[in-house]
Amino acid sequence: MEPRLFLPLALALVLLASAPVVFCATDPQDVAALQAVMRQWTNYPSTWNSGDPCGGWDGVMCTGDRVTSLRLSSVNIAGTLSTSIGQLSQLIYLDLSFNKDLGGPLPGQIGNLKQLTTLILAGCTFSGPIPAEIGSLRELYFLALNSNKFTGGIPPSIGILSKLFWLDLADNQLTGTIPVSTSTSPGLDRLVNTKHFHFNKNQLTGTLNGLFSSNMTLLHILFDSNKFSGSIPSELGGITTLEVLRLDRNGFVGEIPATIGNLVKLNEMNLASNSLTGSVPDLSNLTTLNVVDLSNNTFNASVAPSWFTTLTSLTSVSIASGKLSGQVPKGLFTLPNLQQVLLNNNQFNGTLEMTGNISNLLQTVNLMDNQIVDANVASYKNALLLAGNLLCTEQDSTSKPYCSRQLKTGTSYTTKTQCSSTRQCSGNQYQDPSSCSCAFSYNGKMVFRAPLFTDLTNSAPFQQLELSMWTQLKLRPNSVYLSDVHLNDDSYLQVQVKLFPTSGTTFSVSELTRIGFDLSNQTYKPPKNFGPYFFIADSYAPLLGSVGGKKSKMGIGAIAGIAAGGGLLVIALIFMSIFALRQKRRATELRDRADPFASWTAGQKDSGGAPQLKGARFFSFDELKSCTSNFSDSHEIGSGGYGKVYKGTLVDGTRVAIKRAQPNSMQGAVEFKNEIELLSRVHHRNLVSLIGFCFEQGEQMLVYEYISNGTLRENLTARGTYLDWKKRLRVALGSARGLAYLHELADPPIIHRDVKSTNILLDDNLKAKVADFGLSKLVADTEKGHVSTQVKGTLGYLDPEYYMTQQLSEKSDVYSFGVVMLEMVSGRQPIEKGRYIVREVRQAIDPTDHDRHYGLRAIVDPAIRDAARGPGFRRFVQLAMLCVDESAAARPAMSAVVKEIEAMLQDEPAGTAGPGDSSTEPSANDFDGAGAGPLAHPYSDVEISRGSYAADGASDYMPYFEVKPK
Repeated sequence: MEPRLFLPLALALVLLASAPVVFCATDPQDVAALQAVMRQWTNYPSTWNSGDPCGGWDGVMCTGDRVTSLRLSSVNIAGTLSTSIGQLSQLIYLDLSFNKDLGGPLPGQIGNLKQLTTLILAGCTFSGPIPAEIGSLRELYFLALNSNKFTGGIPPSIGILSKLFWLDLADNQLTGTIPVSTSTSPGLDRLVNTKHFHFNKNQLTGTLNGLFSSNMTLLHILFDSNKFSGSIPSELGGITTLEVLRLDRNGFVGEIPATIGNLVKLNEMNLASNSLTGSVPDLSNLTTLNVVDLSNNTFNASVAPSWFTTLTSLTSVSIASGKLSGQVPKGLFTLPNLQQVLLNNNQFNGTLEMTGNISNLLQTVNLMDNQIVDANVASYKNALLLAGNLLCTEQDSTSKPYCSRQLKTGTSYTTKTQCSSTRQCSGNQYQDPSSCSCAFSYNGKMVFRAPLFTDLTNSAPFQQLELSMWTQLKLRPNSVYLSDVHLNDDSYLQVQVKLFPTSGTTFSVSELTRIGFDLSNQTYKPPKNFGPYFFIADSYAPLLGSVGGKKSKMGIGAIAGIAAGGGLLVIALIFMSIFALRQKRRATELRDRADPFASWTAGQKDSGGAPQLKGARFFSFDELKSCTSNFSDSHEIGSGGYGKVYKGTLVDGTRVAIKRAQPNSMQGAVEFKNEIELLSRVHHRNLVSLIGFCFEQGEQMLVYEYISNGTLRENLTARGTYLDWKKRLRVALGSARGLAYLHELADPPIIHRDVKSTNILLDDNLKAKVADFGLSKLVADTEKGHVSTQVKGTLGYLDPEYYMTQQLSEKSDVYSFGVVMLEMVSGRQPIEKGRYIVREVRQAIDPTDHDRHYGLRAIVDPAIRDAARGPGFRRFVQLAMLCVDESAAARPAMSAVVKEIEAMLQDEPAGTAGPGDSSTEPSANDFDGAGAGPLAHPYSDVEISRGSYAADGASDYMPYFEVKPK
């Protein structure tokens, strides 16, 4: 090589070797966008300095070559958000929460992320207005902009986001009114599917007129600590799903509307510190109410309301400065769950009677500044304040402890460790309560905005909180430390939390972002009595100034000096060889990822080739092993002849049920592929959705959406949820709709072939979902509605005609469904103690039965015996017997079954729901197409892709489905 050519070539090769290598697996547009975002940040993860974004950048997840998830919670990023974020056009999740030095304006280009379902910027320092372009995110489901410095008004365009489930704009500096739609502008009154309105701690003004309607399905309305005015709209009482209502610390005036008494699911009501007038409201119907605070208003003078002694669910009653008079009702103190009574600054008189069966949970009674003349309180030993009453004088403050104005309370909860001594840790480390060693904990403030209890000395709820955190966040047992537990000035329960790593002394960046996402998007669910929460993380000490940052540049002189060494040419050539080999390996990996079925037929007799999928994804064995803690017993939720079912959580937060076949009892490859193909092509709200599968390392696993409430069979026993008559009708309707979809709308139609109560699952709302398609068959057009096949199914549910002729048709499913209906009537299994339920019912039916049990009193499940007196019960049994007719031709089609059960529900009288019934009466919109007939389900002409979101309160995690027109 000529000397004059050597130096430039060597220089070029050395530059190549010294520069960060970006492989070409990720789409170039996404690479450029991420690099532009990175240029405006410091302290980004160190993995972002080299390599392929989709191949190893912390917080970056991809589908194919496109970036679909950016999760960088709690990694101490500083800077601003680049406008180039809008170029990540396939982004579905964006979580930058808990980076307190990340701020500046939120760019309007955020509106270009048309696929975005999750946007979480909680606990940063973003400022300026919320861009109106956010209304372009039509797929948005979860929006959390709380705890920033946003100013200006709420964009009316948010009202366009019809899929929005969670809307949290709390703790900012927002001003103006809440937008309500007009003929020319959208408004938040359109958000009828949204469950959470969290707007507290802003500077919002104006009235709430026009905002609420009975079409809404809100669970939480948190508007406290604003500047709202006007009256509380009566339409608020039409939102019967409401569980938490906080309108305190505003300027509301006028009377509390009587419709508030319709909020029968309400757990907390706080209307304190307004200018409300009229009478104290009648809350007698609110039988689930735990906390009520009506303090500091200007109500009319009155005696204590009657519900003081009847609402047995109450844990806290606060009506300070409420102009209440008369004697304090003695029965108030015997309410079984009561923990706190705050009735100071009223006009109560007479003798205070605190005798008899006083609740042992009662910790605090404040009756200061009333007109009580005597007290019989010897049996009450906890905090009691009576200063300012006639029975107390200044000199009594020492002789009568209750005459003091100083409240003496116990010490609030702090985690008790098993460590024999307290270790002094260096730097920013703390003692891990699970190992007693020192480690860098992940710290933060957890704030519960509407707790349903007030006793902070009781260890039980906080121990439950610890358990739920280390269990759900996949930490080591007892590796959660709680301290500084107190109720702050906003009546929020505030807890300082320390989470410790499962191994070593520090969390990895990937662990931080996973835990941060679980906390920011509400995947983590605290015990129900803690209520709605938010979490704000502290900066993680090991990452401060130690990752990412601005990269230094090599000087030209240094490069020239290095290039002068001929030996570097050899190094550069070696580097290029390694680069080429790595590219080749990466290409192979990408090809295998894109086609994971290349070896499907290997060793699988008659497998029939790779499955034809529509939406389901391939999981590696290692992925499913990781999300179930190596298939540990603690994750097992079921078992059967095929193997076991495990509960797991994927890296994106999705909770799943994983059906793992045992080696000695696997399905054949044909059956396994059949179930994958069938489930991947059917999408209906009453069918369990297949998320994916694993077919490697000799394993056969199916990954389904997680349905938390078990099978119908389990729920018909004492171990399950109480199912009253209406609930059973709704379960029957949902199951029938799922089967009708399979028979008439699936393309090609599908026969389930194993309909039974253990294959009908119930979600948290008791919505029925038909599961397990391992035995299903496609109905070929050439077979004219039946399939000749070996008889398969479950004893007790088998169609006798199918059994004899081996001619399978949709009517075989109808027979099995009829047996399920009889199970719902009787609570019995199909074959029990040698008796077959179909024969038992057929022989027992008596149309002349004047007791209206239709002759079935001895068979009817006692839980629904009262409902069985109604005409709807008779219709249901008649329909079931039609379904189990021995002649398939005489059985109705599933679509006809759907229509008949719909009619039964419509004809059920109002007010017949039993205890625990949380469902509403069916309307046109409850059916599979608003006014379009019972089978015109909107999912019949859409493609559905999977997402993941948490429901609220006690509800377990529920998958969310992203619906797109075909």
